[in-house]
Amino acid sequence: MTFGQRLADAMAAIIGSWRFIGIQTCTITFWLLLNIKGPVKPDPYPFILLNLLLSFQAAYTGPVLLMSANRQAELDRRRAIENLELDKNDHERITTMLVTIKEIEEDIESILTTNKKL
Repeated sequence: MTFGQRLADAMAAIIGSWRFIGIQTCTITFWLLLNIKGPVKPDPYPFILLNLLLSFQAAYTGPVLLMSANRQAELDRRRAIENLELDKNDHERITTMLVTIKEIEEDIESILTTNKKL
């Protein structure tokens, strides 16, 4: 994998977790409380800086998550093709085994019939 693919997967693992949601919720709550009740209000209502930061975050995390999902979809497609090939090979082997078993059954039946006549 390239550096970008590894980075996208690492970011997707972080962003797509409950831990990230919890940290994000706590951070936003702290930001709101600081700006509503705190002695210093760096971003008073309507919280334009907070909106800018969240928009910035969404603008970058969306494409990164899509890159990771696309790469994972490609891996899944390759695995599905490999599994299909294995299934085809197994089908051929099973068909050959069934034909062989049928021939063995016919031979056994022939032997039993010959022994009954004797």
